[in-house]
Amino acid sequence: MLHRLIRFVLRQRMLVIGGVLLLAVVGVRSFRALHVEAFPDVEDIKVQIISLWPGHAAEELERSVTLPIERQMNGTPNLTNLRSVSMFG
Repeated sequence: MLHRLIRFVLRQRMLVIGGVLLLAVVGVRSFRALHVEAFPDVEDIKVQIISLWPGHAAEELERSVTLPIERQMNGTPNLTNLRSVSMFG
């Protein structure tokens, strides 16, 4: 089997050279299109939750929505910091 492959390569030199060149061109184009970050983002992951409850006060939204979410998030593994801000409007 290997003998036949070597014989084919030696007889069809131009076809093999063309295939190698085509493969090299495709490889170079793929390498240039590859998005690589030299310095990865080392910032902590942030999650922002926007909740709306029309017709209710900000304090009521805080008590009914924000505090239960905070209580559930406190048990998250590897949590380093938890902050919340409630705004009216």
